Amino acid sequence: MMARILASTAETRAPLDRWALCSTAPDAAATPRDISSSARWIPAMAPGTVASARAAAGVRSELDPDNEDHWHHARIEAPFSGKLVFEGLATLCEIWIGDDKRCESRSMFLPVELDVALDKPTDIFLCFRALAPRLAEAPRRSRWRPVMIQPNALRWFRTTALGSMPGWAPPGRPVGPWRPVTRIACAAGALSIKRADIRTSYDGANGRVSARIELERGATPRRATLICGDVGATLESGANGSLQGSLAISNAMPWFPHTHGDPHLYPLALKLDDVTIDLGRTGFREITVDRDVDGEGFGLIVNGAPIFCRGASWSSADVTSLAGDRASYEPWLKLARDAGMNMIRVSGVTTYESNAFFELCDELGLMIWQDMMLANFDYPQSDKAFTASVEAEAEALLDRTQTSPSLAILCGGSEVFQQAAMLGAPREAWSGPLFDNVLPSVAARLRPDLIYVPNSPSGGALPFVAESGVIHYYGVGAYRRDFDDARRARVRFASECLAFANPPEEISLARAGVPAISHHPLWKERVPRDVGAPWDFDDVRDHYLERVYGVSALALRRDDPERYFELSRAVIPVVMETVFAEWRRPASPTRGGLVWMLQDMRAGAGWGVIASDGEPKSAWHGLKRAFQPVQIGLTDEGVNGLHLHVINERPQSLDAAIELVCLRDGAVPVKKAARRIQLHAREGTTLRAFDLFGEFFDISYAYRFGPPAHDATVATLRDVASGATLAEAFHYPAGRSNARRETGLSAELIADGDEFALIIRCARLAQSVHIDDDNFRPRENWFDLAPGVEKCVALQRRGDGAPSGVVRAVNALEEARYGI
Repeated sequence: MMARILASTAETRAPLDRWALCSTAPDAAATPRDISSSARWIPAMAPGTVASARAAAGVRSELDPDNEDHWHHARIEAPFSGKLVFEGLATLCEIWIGDDKRCESRSMFLPVELDVALDKPTDIFLCFRALAPRLAEAPRRSRWRPVMIQPNALRWFRTTALGSMPGWAPPGRPVGPWRPVTRIACAAGALSIKRADIRTSYDGANGRVSARIELERGATPRRATLICGDVGATLESGANGSLQGSLAISNAMPWFPHTHGDPHLYPLALKLDDVTIDLGRTGFREITVDRDVDGEGFGLIVNGAPIFCRGASWSSADVTSLAGDRASYEPWLKLARDAGMNMIRVSGVTTYESNAFFELCDELGLMIWQDMMLANFDYPQSDKAFTASVEAEAEALLDRTQTSPSLAILCGGSEVFQQAAMLGAPREAWSGPLFDNVLPSVAARLRPDLIYVPNSPSGGALPFVAESGVIHYYGVGAYRRDFDDARRARVRFASECLAFANPPEEISLARAGVPAISHHPLWKERVPRDVGAPWDFDDVRDHYLERVYGVSALALRRDDPERYFELSRAVIPVVMETVFAEWRRPASPTRGGLVWMLQDMRAGAGWGVIASDGEPKSAWHGLKRAFQPVQIGLTDEGVNGLHLHVINERPQSLDAAIELVCLRDGAVPVKKAARRIQLHAREGTTLRAFDLFGEFFDISYAYRFGPPAHDATVATLRDVASGATLAEAFHYPAGRSNARRETGLSAELIADGDEFALIIRCARLAQSVHIDDDNFRPRENWFDLAPGVEKCVALQRRGDGAPSGVVRAVNALEEARYGI
């Protein structure tokens, strides 16, 4: 174990990436020599899985990979002396060097490092033993049995839940060398590091880096220097030949989540005589927890600034190969950043991601909520070997991410406490020594700058009670509560929330060949569900479609399926923006909300707000508006009218103007008000519409003295200096409806070289305006548009052709075409 070392001038690193793969019956070959000469070998890669190798070779097996042994073979063609590092082997693996079985790995989450001295070309074999027979032999007795992850015997094995959740993830557990295999050769007589313990801290002004280096071999260097940015410090000799020391950077530029400041990073390196060791980059930040005045809350404070955490749970960059390279991560994480997310949760039902994931989150200013890969099961915490394995994987994770400022929270796992409580286990059974002692001890020892959370959810009288600690909130969502539940539940921090079967755009469905027919077997197969429940998440979305638009989802699916899918896409942003407007208001007790999930793992209406092909869904666009650092929100306060909530999370002060207008028939202003507002950096405030008007006007249609005088209210926040629109919010006192009428919707295509944009206008308020273009992706979509406003929407190229598409609104009879 050691802190992240990217490169050393004393070392040569080379991937052992090209392999051959054959599969046999379980235990048919005890050694490589026993593999049948007639065995069929196909090309394979490391990193990669059996599934990705078979897909690349066009091979289909009748068996599940769990029911086969899988032999991987590579050959080192020249004498080699150094280390072989296997960063991840899924899951029960034997490592053979020539005819010698050097190691058995029983956890896909633990790296294996072997010293080798090969004086001739040598064959390397990896044998991944069939998991199914071992599952059948595992002890079956447990205090509870979760339904979501199957089978129950998986609790004994350190492997991912991906592939074992029939309700929402593609089937098939990953098998193979899913992380890189690397050869590391060290120059003769050169210094070699056994362990590098690097710590960073920040006191609000100064950054500090401390290092303790243990050398594996070679003489103590004459000069050892720790370098951060342009500051260096000499390391002194310590006990047992170690090197230790620290440096300070005065007035350091702190690392912030990008919504609240600059995620500043400093290059970090060690210089041992003439050997330079690249430790990547680090940042300085301090994270504490605000428990609220009652001690029941949970909110992060970063460098003294309270942070409203918002984002989504990560699934996988590629669920087949479990890709962990920068190129695979980057599109997803950039879309998360572009949507205004500042936190990504890596849930306990997935896998630990590679160093490239943390490096990108460091750069993009995305905080990481990291679950341990423990979810739902009654784990054998009294088994010493099992507990030691989990402890070792926590050490491996925290060791390699020691210098990563984006890692903010280490969580014991997902829904272990909740599952126990919901299935009737007594309170003393919810937790256990892993969560109470082992994991917090590892965190305190290796990353004392992290926040430790025992489990997600946890913290209340019951783990799933919203008004204490962290919660998986599905009141608005799976439990089909009305929107006011988002306030009445007094959510403190939702580490999961707002899961819907989110329909992708038409282009995503066309690419995958998934029909937009909600009762089609292929469509239903891709809709998430809780196993055993008599409903799925299409039903949840349909509930809110009926609630928002006052129409029967069943009748609409039958009589006008195109309209059904249009409203299905439109309703999700409405729900998400409504809930987050409630949670982000200054008086709210809520300090964060992480949507379930960021991306789909296969084509269809999954939980992801981004489709499996990388196309943002309507939900992503709604969250992008809801998550803006400078924001105006509207909440309906009944007889108290509307409240306007203005938020400025930027490190600069805000000088803005609020414009409030009430429209009759979506076009005629019947009431107006304006006010200039100035906010300090990272400040929010709430204003009453009644105060802006200075007189009574039934803006929320709560008093109901006759028919409503207006059907829409638009609040606009403008920058005083430039006049630019910073944010908008819309309210419909009588609700939205399924009715359509003439809106005067138009679209004008403008070009600047190879860059294109649309100018969209309307004469009457247009709801859920959306752009459909096979060749270009709109940077904004599914938005409401006030009359007389010109909306400029940039277009991002996705195809080879020219811009050509159509603009529609869910309340518009007409559509606007542009291009060819």
